[in-house]
Order: sequence, then C-alpha cells, then structure tokens
Amino acid sequence: MTQLPAASPAQDSDPAHQGTPPLAPVKGPLICAADKIFDAAAIHQQIAAAAKDMEAAALRAEVVRLLREANKEGRAAIAEAFTAAPFAARALTQSYSHLTDGLVTTAFRAATQFLHPLANPTQGERIAVMAVGGYGRAEMAPFSDVDLLFLTPYKITAWAESVIESMLYMLWDLRLKVGHSSRTIKDCIRLGAEDYTIRTAMLEHRFLSGDADLAQELDNRLRSDLFSKDAREFVEAKLAERDERHLKQGERYMVEPNVKEGKGGLRDLQSLFWISKYLYQVQDVAELVPLGLFSREEFEFFAEAENFLWAVRSHMHLATGRATEQLTFDLQVEVAERMGYQDRAGRRGVEVFMQDYFRKATQVGDITRIFLTKLEASQQKGEPLLERIFRRRPKIKPGYKVVHNRLDIVDPEEFLADKLNLLRIFEEGLRTGMLIHPDAMRLVTANLDLIDDEMRANKEACRIFLDLLLKHGNPERALRRMNELGVLSAFLPEFEPIVAMMQFNMYHSYTVDEHTIQVISNFASIERGELEDELPVSSEVLRKGVNRKVLMVAMLLHDIGKGREQDHSILGAQIARKVAPRLGLNKSDSETVEWLVRYHLLMSDMAQKRDIADPRTVRGFAKAVQSVKRLDLLLLLTVCDIRGVGPHTWNNWKAALLRSLYNQTRRALEDGMEALNREHRGTAAKKRLRAALPDWTKSDLKRETSRHYPPYWQGLHVTAHVDFAEMLRELEEIGDPGEVIIRMHPDEDRDATRACFAMADHPGIFARMVGALALVGANVVDARSYTTKDGYVTDAFWIQDAEGHPYEASRLPRLTQMILKTLKGEVIAREALVSRDKIKKREKAFNVPTHITFDNEGSEIYTIIEVDTRDRAGLLYDLARTLADANVYIANAVIATYGEQVVDSFYVKDMFGLKYHSESKQKTLERKLREAISAGAKRAGS
Repeated sequence: MTQLPAASPAQDSDPAHQGTPPLAPVKGPLICAADKIFDAAAIHQQIAAAAKDMEAAALRAEVVRLLREANKEGRAAIAEAFTAAPFAARALTQSYSHLTDGLVTTAFRAATQFLHPLANPTQGERIAVMAVGGYGRAEMAPFSDVDLLFLTPYKITAWAESVIESMLYMLWDLRLKVGHSSRTIKDCIRLGAEDYTIRTAMLEHRFLSGDADLAQELDNRLRSDLFSKDAREFVEAKLAERDERHLKQGERYMVEPNVKEGKGGLRDLQSLFWISKYLYQVQDVAELVPLGLFSREEFEFFAEAENFLWAVRSHMHLATGRATEQLTFDLQVEVAERMGYQDRAGRRGVEVFMQDYFRKATQVGDITRIFLTKLEASQQKGEPLLERIFRRRPKIKPGYKVVHNRLDIVDPEEFLADKLNLLRIFEEGLRTGMLIHPDAMRLVTANLDLIDDEMRANKEACRIFLDLLLKHGNPERALRRMNELGVLSAFLPEFEPIVAMMQFNMYHSYTVDEHTIQVISNFASIERGELEDELPVSSEVLRKGVNRKVLMVAMLLHDIGKGREQDHSILGAQIARKVAPRLGLNKSDSETVEWLVRYHLLMSDMAQKRDIADPRTVRGFAKAVQSVKRLDLLLLLTVCDIRGVGPHTWNNWKAALLRSLYNQTRRALEDGMEALNREHRGTAAKKRLRAALPDWTKSDLKRETSRHYPPYWQGLHVTAHVDFAEMLRELEEIGDPGEVIIRMHPDEDRDATRACFAMADHPGIFARMVGALALVGANVVDARSYTTKDGYVTDAFWIQDAEGHPYEASRLPRLTQMILKTLKGEVIAREALVSRDKIKKREKAFNVPTHITFDNEGSEIYTIIEVDTRDRAGLLYDLARTLADANVYIANAVIATYGEQVVDSFYVKDMFGLKYHSESKQKTLERKLREAISAGAKRAGS
C-alpha cells in the first residue's frame, strides 16, 4: 500500500477520558463498513455499563471477553469481504489496522478510565500510545505484529506502569502478537541515533491514544533532532540491510519465494518508502512523482506491484491462520484458487498465478533500480563499489554519455532515429562493462514498439543480437537486462510466453526464462575456464572447438516451447526451425539447432534412466546422435541445462553418468559399434580382476571368473568385482545358507555410498533389500542384481542420505546392522514402513500422473519396465515387491529423481529368463504396479 498520512488522534488527550468519542477512521478505504469491523461506540458503552457493577479483576475479564468477540466478528467480516474481492489489498490492510486500533485504544481506555483511574494527574503522569513499524503505517496483514510505543514525558511512573501492564495483558489475552517498548522522548532520540532499525520503526510512528500534545512533541523532536541528520548513512544502512536480506532469501526467481523478505518482495518496496520518507518527508509514494523521482507510469507500477504482493501475503496468512511469509508449493495452489486463477490449456492456474507473481517481483526490481539511481544523482547514495575502486573510465562511442558511472544517451531523438540502437546500447554496455542508466532504460522500454518485423529481419540487428551472445564473454548480463526491459521478448516474440513462467515442480528452482539465462551463464563460465576441475570433459570439448553460434542459439531456444499442451521439445524444435534462419543461421546450422532443441533431453534421459553399461543403450544413443560434432554440442547443452535447473541439482553422480555415456558413445562413433561388444568388455573386466587379486591361486581365479553371467562383467567397476569375489569366498567358508555379507564404501566419484550384498539366492531377495534400505532412510539411486551360476546373488546398490550425499563413514556400521536385522526377518519392512512412508504437506500440491511403459528394444536380453510417478520413501519397495510377487526377475534398477517425480526403470525377465513380449502379460503387470502405487500413495496420505 502506498503510505497513508498520519492518522488523527483516536481519543482525546485527557488520560481520564471523560467522554466516549468513536474511533477515528483510518484514512483510506476499508473493505467493508467500519462498524462491521469494529463498533467502538457500542463496545465503549458496554464497558462503561459493566464498570458500574464489577470489581477490577472481573471488569478486566469482561473487557477481554467483549474485545475477543469484537475481534472475532471483525476478522470474520474482513475475511468475508476479502473473499468477495480477493485483490482489494489496500482496503484489507487498512481494515486490519482499523480493527487493531479499536482493540488497542479500547484496552487503553479501559485501563486508564476504569482499572487505574487518576483524578488529578501530574505533569509526569501522562502517556501517549503510538503505533510504530508496519502498524504505524496502517498496513497490516491478518497476522501482522502489533508494534506499540508507550511514550512518557519523564521516567515512567507507577501509574503508567500499571496502565501499560493491564493493557498488555488484555492484548495478550486476545492472542495478539504485541511488540512493545516504553520510552521517553529523550530515549527515542538517543536509541534512534544508535540503531537504524529503531530509527526506521520511529520513522513510521502514528498516534493512537492518550496525550496528543506529548505525541506531537515527539514528532517535532524526531524531525528536528533525528530525521534531519545522517541522511546518506541512513540510505546506505537500508541498502546494506536489503543486500543482506537478498543474500539470505535468494533471488526473486526462486520458485518458493519469501513474499515479505525476498528479492522483489514487500520489504524492498517498504525500504524504498523509508528512504523516501527520511529524505523527502513524504507521506505517500505518490508524492515522489511531482518531485521527479518517479514518472506517473512508474508510480502506477509501484502501486500495482505493492497491491498484488499485499494481496498474496494476506491470502497466505488467512489460508494458514498465522503469519506465513514463504510462498510454499502447497500455499501457491491455495492462494491461486483464492485469487480466482483457473487452469488454462496446458497450464495449471497456479502456474499462471506464479507467472504474475514473478512479473510483479521484476517490476519491483525495476522500480527500485530507478529510484536508487536518482538518489545517486542527488548524492544521497554512494556510487557503485567497483566504480569507486576502478576510476579509469572506458572510452564510449558517440551518442552515449556517462552519468554517475552509468551509460546514458546524449540525444533521445537521435538515438530513436535508428531503431537498431535499441540493441546497440546493450552491446555498448557489455563492451564498456558499464551499467545502463535508468533514464536510458526508460527510453528503451517506452519505445519497444519500434522493434517490429522489419527490424527482426534486419541482418545488422541479428548480427548485434548474436554478438551479444557470443562476443563479450558475459552474455547472461545482457540477456537478463534485455529480458527485464522487454527487449528480448520484443526482438524474439516467441520468448514472451516463457517470461516469468513458473515450472510448478520441486525440480526446477527458477522460472523458465531465468533457467534459460542460467544455462547460458553456465556455458560462459566453462568458456572462461572457471569450471575446469568440475567439468574436465566439457572443458576439453570446448577447448577443441564447437560451433558456438549453434550452441548458444540452441540454449536460448531449448525450453521455448514450455507451457503448452504439446511436448515442449517437439514444439520448441518447430519454433527453432523458424527462429534460427531469422537470426541469420544457414540451413545446416539451423537444422542442427532444431535437432538440439528437439533432443535436448535425450542424453540426460539415457544417462539417468537407462543402464549405460548395457551396450544396446550406447548403441541406440550413438545411432540417434550420428556424429561426434552433434555429440559434443549435446554434451555441453545437457551439462549446462542440468546445472541451470537449480543450485544443488548437479552432482558427481550425474557427472559420472554423463562422462561415461559420452566416452562410450564417442568411441563407438569413432571406432565403430563393434567397440561396444559384450564379449570384449567381459574379457577386459576379468583381466582387471586378476590383476587386482595377485594373491589368489589360478584355480580360485578361474572359479570366480567363470561363475558369473556376462552382464555381471560389464555393469560394475573392478573394485566391486573384488568386493564380491572376497564376499563369495567368505560365504563359502562360513557354509551357512542364511548368512548375509554386506560391505559399504563411500563412492565419492558418484556422490553416493556403494552397498554390496552377497548371499544365497532366493525369490524376492531384491525387494527385501530395497525394503531394508527404505527403512533406514536410504535413497537408492542405482541398483544392480546378479545371480551366479552356483546359486548366489550379488547385489550392488548406490545409496544417499536424506540430503543427497554419501553416508559418513562413522554411520556405516550402524546402518549395516539395521539392514541385517531386516534381511534376517527381525523387522518386517512392509509393516515398519507404514509410519515412515508419508508425503510432506508442501509436496501434496503436485499432480504427478503415473506412466508405465514396456521397452523390449532398449536391451538385448531384458524388458525395460519404466515407471514414471510421484516419489515417496516406500515406492521402490512397493514396486520391487509387486514384481517379485508376480515372479518377475529384476536384474537391475535405475532410479532418476526429479524433485517430487521419479522414474524407476527395471531391467527384468520372466521366470523362464525371457522378455515380456505378450501384451496381455504387460497389461497384467501394469495393472498390479498401478494398484501398488495407488495403495502406497493412499497410505502415504497424498
């Protein structure tokens, strides 16, 4: 809400309150009739009547009862009116302030007039009740804090102490969250000078009740002795506070934003107002327009963004029944419904709502930037730190000037005479390393209509645009600013639908446009050599050379088809077919861009959802890619895409999978598909095992190398082969068919713990192991199961803890013991999981449909059953148990998790060692799997 002028005194200045005047109205619209919110006159009459017959303690209880009822009725009236008008945020915040004013002033009147009456007050027995902070602004969400200042002329008296205590107890009994301080005017000045937080709260003081003269004296002294000083220091303190808050809360494009404290949130607008009020003594942001700090249009943006954010915050409070500031996934759905957003073709209402939210957050950033630059112009804010350090200014091209270390335009008319300048200014900004002045930004934004079809087809315009991406080493800076100002969408209209588009899932941390910029930023970081250690293969590929133009355009367009009903990769490829030639790419390059956009998920899917140790997986991928040139481009796009999903998405596990798939595929493309032959792999693996076990006899080695089937030799590292060889030997020495041997080792290269199991084979053992791992809270990210020719089973699982990390070595012994108990039947996994397999509240908002597919072509000897559904702790166990009950042999399982969604791929055979070709058998299995998923989801409470 734009700031309201200070309210008129709510009561007369006589502390005895001989009369009973009605509550002074909050200045501004209320959401419903004032007396429906709080009928001050009626309540005062009831209190006065009760006071005639009651003792103090009983009277206080009666006052609390009356106020509790009034508070309940007032809140119900406001909530009902807000339901009918879900965007009426200004009226809502003032209505809650009006209600709170009624509660506070009535409690004060009861305390001074009836509980602690004072016939002849002395000069020192005066008190003024002031609202400060957000309450002082008369801006209150449903569960905002009630911040009060009790002002006394001198040291607090016993009478004032009694009044304050009685009043606070009444307010606390109403379950109000009251923040309070008792100070003299001298205290206020001293503390405000020492602490900017206190000074900010005092900046928004508003007189409520008591001694009006005392309140006026405070107002005068604050203006003369506090607010007239240290203006620049106050501004710097507020900006430092803002930067620290942004660092803590994250960027405005994070998908679960903090509406109050996050970047582009309400606190940013409030900080702007605090600075305005301190410097210019304004009572409303609208007053900044005649001062030249905002244009009329910018003020309207401010008011629109502020109203929207207050509406969102208020709906959050009402939905949860408490002060909630984080717009979590489950709240997003409820708030969207409350505000009337509905599903559209291809998009949920919540996604449309969040796109509006992020657009408003961007507006807040634009408004703040404009205002702060104006402050620099008036020397109230220091110039950017880098500019203070590096005083040497780069030489700028004709037509530009430097204003307060920012790039500005000399002659707007001359600038607009050539519409290509709307792109050139970003090129000049990158070339010089300078920020663009807000006045220049305003000019660009106001003339976006000049970017028409003629300009989009202009070869020079396309050259400038591609140079922004390719020439200066930091394309993300230009893209982000062009996106915020609307230039990117104007020049590339196909980009507009994904601006601020939220992807409603737990996997993506950013909006689609910000994700796209993050992808390009990752590529620029690789080019600058900043990720050499983390991404050695990608860095080497880039060093050897790729078509940067093709790759950059593909990155820009890879998600451009999102938000429609059609598959975004297919639609994106269709868009790329039109856009790439328009940007000046030749036919061959355009076709490569189209292919990259169409198949930008292929490498990620192959690496994370398929067994890349299976030769057919690599062969199929190599056939799809066709050339090393495409493979190199797809690797870079895939790596940058995954890293651009969120700050914690990339890990060593994904890196190892992609690295292995890339190396195998490159070898196949360069040396021929025969390089992937199973037999060749098996021979090499056995040779490595013999070298790793030099102390074993030839006969023992021969027995070990001949007891396993071919898939065993291609799916595991030699360290696992060594483990299993030693474990099987130990089992034979023990001679107990019920014995289980477990070895666990941190596999740092894969960000996981490798858990190896060896035991006598029997039906359903894979499911039991999965259940045991689920019980100890382990997330399985990969699993391999191999039977030997002599009746043993060797299973390898890669597991992570709840945070997605390998288990600490100190935890492994206890983990092993817990797993052994389950495998030996001391704990029944199915029963124990019931209480643990629960879906968290914030995750229930997601719609994750279940898809089950059968693939008989992806592997030479197995049917691949792919289950794509909602993730939960007991899911893998439910699926494995269902398959075991149906006599399905599971050779291995590949698990790919995407936030709340998981894709479990099982490599299976039937009980006769055959693939599942029969459609009827497939349908029967699918039905059983769906029933298990449905029953488990019901148990988990989704």
